[in-house]
Amino acid sequence: MAAELEPATLAPAPVRQSGWRAGLPRISLLLMAVVVVAGLGGAVLTPHDPQALDLSISLKPPAWLAGGSLAYPLGTDNLGRDVLSRIIAGAKVSLIVAFYGILLSGALGSVIGMVSGYFGGVVDSILMRIVDIKMSIPSLALALMMTAMLDPGLNSVIIVIVVSYWAWYARIVRGEILSLRERDYIALARVAGVSTPMIFVRHLLPNILNLLLVLATLQIGQVIIFEAGLSFLGLGIQTPDVSWGLMLADGRNNISAGWWLTAFPGMAIMITCLSSNLIGDWLRDTFDPRRRQM
Repeated sequence: MAAELEPATLAPAPVRQSGWRAGLPRISLLLMAVVVVAGLGGAVLTPHDPQALDLSISLKPPAWLAGGSLAYPLGTDNLGRDVLSRIIAGAKVSLIVAFYGILLSGALGSVIGMVSGYFGGVVDSILMRIVDIKMSIPSLALALMMTAMLDPGLNSVIIVIVVSYWAWYARIVRGEILSLRERDYIALARVAGVSTPMIFVRHLLPNILNLLLVLATLQIGQVIIFEAGLSFLGLGIQTPDVSWGLMLADGRNNISAGWWLTAFPGMAIMITCLSSNLIGDWLRDTFDPRRRQM
């Protein structure tokens, strides 16, 4: 008598995440949340006054090294200022520069890109030649020329960022509008007598918001590095304000005696930029249906 065959036990199929949860960069979101909280908290979160000078504790190493103190977890600089407090204070400057720089450059570039793509013809040719001229000039060279004419400071850095980054938005938005203007609902809106500004606001802008959000997120890291570079060269944020780039510039002269003066601000820049890039990649994959299918 043939032995009875036992039904095969099938392992449950792995459950795949779908939608916005797929590939969610939780660590990056957590790190960006820490940076945002540090920037918004400001003086409330700093254990010491970022500008307080105390030469008796200058170049105190981090707490886990010999001679360190838990009162100054990341050590102090050559003037006795707490490194952790200055990093927290620098987060506020980085967030302000990134927010206003990206907001203003994105608004300016989006308007130019929408006008260029929607009207086409001579308008498109003139505006795109201006964009080509702007993109042919290295951003750092343009920043050096502008900062030579402006007084160094927070407002000057934001102006330089706007002038340096608007062209990227204009070119990308223009390419998207060239496709959208051929859609049936745009033609129906024209036939119905909808004004051009209303078409921009009600029909074109909502369809490029996802694109702008992804581009803005990806540019957070670029803007922070750009501001840090200007401050490092002495053309950006000036004392008594605090920025991560300015901390790098102050610490380079004492790097042999205090490696933490440049290591920790550099790590703050790296972590923030890497987190924003990973979040931007996730947003791009989430909003792009072709990438979702892949």
